[in-house]
Amino acid sequence: MKEAQANRLLRSMRGDRRREIVAAAVGISVSALSAYENGTRIPRDGIKCALARYYNVSVEELFFAEMQKMPPPNDGDTGAT
Repeated sequence: MKEAQANRLLRSMRGDRRREIVAAAVGISVSALSAYENGTRIPRDGIKCALARYYNVSVEELFFAEMQKMPPPNDGDTGAT
């Protein structure tokens, strides 16, 4: 997923919840959550897992949803010999 899409999804998942509440529940600072939502920082894998648990979704849904919809890359191999 493009980072901008993941950032929008993070903001929309938070909804009306205050950043302070989400950050405390996940164990990160408010400034870190804000940076993840604004796209100025990328969360480490452990933080991605914590955010996904908090929002009750998989890491894949939260950070890689668009990638799951994409067709597999064409590596140039047509299978012909």
